[in-house]
Parts: sequence; structure tokens; C-alpha cells
Amino acid sequence: MYSIYDVIMKRFPLLFITVTVSLLVNARLNTDSLHTIISSDKPYQEKIKAWLALAEYFQIKNFDSTIDAGTKGIALARENADSISVGEFKRLIGVGFYFKGKYDIATENYYASIAILEKTNAKEKLGLVYNDLAKLYRKIRDLNQALQNYNKAYSIFRQLRDTTNMAMILNESGVVFEYREDYKEAIRRYTSSLNLAEKKGDSIAVSYALSNIAGVYVIQKKYAEAEQNLLHALAIRKQLGDGFATALTYSDLGATLNAKGDYVKGSQYLLESNKLAEQLNYPELQSNNYTELASLAEKQGDYRNAYLYFKKRTLLRDSLYTIDKTKQIEELNTKYETAKKEQTIEKQHSRIILQNFLFIGIAGLVLLIGLLAQSQYRRYKLRQETKMKSELIKQQELAVKAVIEAEENERQRIAKDLHDGVGQMMSAAKMNLSAFESELKWSDENQQQSFEKIIQLVDESCKEVRSVSHIMMPNALLKKLSPGIIGNKAISSIKAILPNSTTLILRSLSVRSLPSLPFSLTAFTLSLKEEMMVGMVLINVIKPPIATAPAPICRI
Repeated sequence: MYSIYDVIMKRFPLLFITVTVSLLVNARLNTDSLHTIISSDKPYQEKIKAWLALAEYFQIKNFDSTIDAGTKGIALARENADSISVGEFKRLIGVGFYFKGKYDIATENYYASIAILEKTNAKEKLGLVYNDLAKLYRKIRDLNQALQNYNKAYSIFRQLRDTTNMAMILNESGVVFEYREDYKEAIRRYTSSLNLAEKKGDSIAVSYALSNIAGVYVIQKKYAEAEQNLLHALAIRKQLGDGFATALTYSDLGATLNAKGDYVKGSQYLLESNKLAEQLNYPELQSNNYTELASLAEKQGDYRNAYLYFKKRTLLRDSLYTIDKTKQIEELNTKYETAKKEQTIEKQHSRIILQNFLFIGIAGLVLLIGLLAQSQYRRYKLRQETKMKSELIKQQELAVKAVIEAEENERQRIAKDLHDGVGQMMSAAKMNLSAFESELKWSDENQQQSFEKIIQLVDESCKEVRSVSHIMMPNALLKKLSPGIIGNKAISSIKAILPNSTTLILRSLSVRSLPSLPFSLTAFTLSLKEEMMVGMVLINVIKPPIATAPAPICRI
């Protein structure tokens, strides 16, 4: 025998669907107009909205029509690569199979919807699927899985600040705590949901909260308060024209009055609920109602009807619950969890690979920077070494130049002394000897030849001095010569050592210019052709009063 809370918990919790359907019912939705839009040449967005509206409309009226509309809507959405709409239709198809009692197929569609919507930004739609899946797990009494999915849905709606759906989740998750017999937490959640619904002015959410609170009152045997809440909820649902929720409320009232002991009125409510459930093709609600009707008939002593109700309940229950279906649901959950773990592992693997590539890239960059720095350092070091070598070579050159200059200065000094000193004295001696020769009387020819040899030796000495001075300093005379003429200082020095009776005659002087060469290279590169040619200084010593042939000159 099922208790009252088992019956009360068998109700449809999806607030979003109920709100949508209620609005469609209130607006007298014309399904023909939706079919007209679907069959027309309207844009894709209008057609897909029509398919969604049609599937939502039928989900509490005709579950087979919901599944059919969802299947056709998926085909259209896939043709247009609309993954969000595919996810919505998968959820609606799951809802259709859920109410048909085919929980394994419903679970498969729910997980397919979650897998699609998790890859999009359709957070609200994803939260609704988590809520539907949680309700399914709650139905098969997998309360841990149910609560996990409720928490996922509530987290999404809290992030979206969607108080309407937050109220729905609080209401639905409270049932889990009822099943756990944690009535305090259940009442807390129902009351929180009721407060949020009243603030929003959401009468549908208020009706669900009232129904859930009534279920706790029944468990606590507060039948009057429970009946009052349920009648309030029934009035709201009838006013909204929500036949599905009305059928649930009739069922809750029947179970409540059965527990209270009012069997006649309880039977009436249960039979009214079954009429609506049969129209909706909702076998689970019918099964629950037959359970209560069998209990009522048994309490009234009507065992025949009790047996018939129980038999109908058994037939429906066997079609709803099988071991294979439970196993399939568990397998689907395992597959989903495995797929999630594989995705997590794949993401971690991809992140590790990315980190490895990043590490390798950074290491390569550091290595490249190190190589560049080393290369720059080597270049800098090479430049410094080259600079030091250049400076060393320069210093060596300066030292060599200084040595050469010192040698050249010394050579110049010696050449100058030879040329200006010894050379001029030799020339003067030769001239004096030549002048003296004219005054001598020779006793024989040998004497004259000996004297001439002396003069010749002096002349050779002059030439030798001249040659040595020119070798040591080829341009020594240049510092005493002006272009074309003999320098005054040179002439004066020659004239000073001549006797007064000697006449100095300048025959000719020619100066050939030299190319401009460094002084330090002159001593090494100056050839005979590049020497300054000093013209012959022709000095005739005229002997008064005897005219004699000119004596050989001493070329300087």
C-alpha cells in the first residue's frame, strides 16, 4: 500500500513548461495556424518557433504529438545547423517519453540535450534540462543523482538571477528531502519557493508550492490544512485552465481525503483525476490513482473493486517499471559520466600539451635570447680587441715613426754638417789651392803634376762629401734653397771662406720639383731621378792680371 506522500510526489514539476502551456491555453492557441506557418514559405526562424510552440502545446495534452513535433523540428533545425533548437527539441521529446513512462528513452534524450546545450550559451535552457533529469531520477528514487541535477539547475538560474525558475527548483528539490523524511528542509524549500512566487505574482508557482506544503501536512496528519492548501491550488489551476495541473490536484485531494477517512469524496476526486489523466495519456498518474482507489475500496469493504483497481494498477505499473529500464537508465548515466570524464581528461591533456608547447617555446626563446646575447658579447669583445689592436698598431707606428724621425733628424744634422761645414771648407781649400797654383813657378813638370794631383784629391774629397751628404739627407739643401736660385745663406757661407781676390760667379741653377712624399719615407724612396738637382755653381777664380783656363769646380 502506498502512503499519501508517494501519491503527492507523482506530479509534473516543470514550471517553465507549465507557464508556457498555460499561456498557450489561455490564448486559445490554434494549432492549425502553427501548421500553416510550418507549411508556408516563411523564414526559418518563424518555422522553428512554430515547431517549438506546437511541441510545448502538446506535451501535456498528447505526448505522442509532442514526440512527433519534436522529431520533425529536429530535422528542420539540423538542416539549418541550429544546435540550440536541436537541444530544446531533445528535451521536449524526453518530456514526452517521461510521461509515457519510458524513462530509459527519456533519459537518453535528456543527456543528448545536455551534451548539445553545454556547448552553447543557452544557460536557461540547460537549467531546464537539468531539472527534468533530476525529476526523472527522483521518480526512480535515485535521490543523490536527483539532488545533484537540481543543484546544477539552481546554480544556473541563480547566476541568471531568474527568481521564477529558482522558485521552481526550490519547490521540486524539496520533494527529495520529503523522500528522505527530512521534512524540516522540505518545508523550508517549499516556503522559500512560495515567497518568491508571491513576490513575482506567479500564481502557477504559488499553486505548486501550496500543493507541496499540503503533502507535508498530510504526512504530519494535518489533513484540514492540507485540504485547504490543495483547494486553493485547485482554484488557481482551474482559473488558469491548466487541465494537467488540475488532474494532479484532484489526485492529491483524493489521497488526502483517503488518509483523512472521507472515502466518498476522496473517490470522487480520484476518479475525476483519472478522467483527465486518460485524456492526457498519462499512465503514471492513472497508476497512482488506481492505487488510492484500491485502498479506498478495501477500506469500504468493496473487495471486488479493490481487486479490479489493483489489477489495473499492476498492469500500468508493469509497463512503467522494469529491471531492464532501470539498468538502461543507469547505463546511460554511466555513459554520460564517462563521457564527461573523458572530456575532462581530454581538456587536461590538451592543457598539458599547451603548457608543454608554451614551456618549450619559452625555453627556446630564452635560449635564443642567450645566443643573441652571447653573439653580441662576442661581437663587442671582437670590436674591443680590434680597437685594442688598432690602437696598438697605431702606437707601434707612432713609435716607429718617432724612431725614424729621430734617425732622420740625426741624418739631417750630419748631412747638414757635412754639406755646410766640411763641404764648404773643402771647396774653399780647393779654390785657394787653385788660386795658389797660378802664383807658383814650377821647377819641373813633376812638381806641377804633383800639385794638380793634390787639387784633384781635394776635388774628389768634395765630391765624396757631397755624395755622402746627399745619401744621408737628399733634401738637405732644399731647406736652404728657394725655387730657381741658391739660398742667400748658402751663398754667404761660401763667400765668407773665399779670399777677397776671388770672384764668385753664379753660372746657372735649376731646381726640379719632387712629388710630395712623407718625410720619413724620403730617405728610403727618393731615387736619383727624384733628387733635387742643384745647378752648377760655377766659380771662376780670375787671376789678375794673367788669364788662365778656368779651374775645375767643386760641385756641391
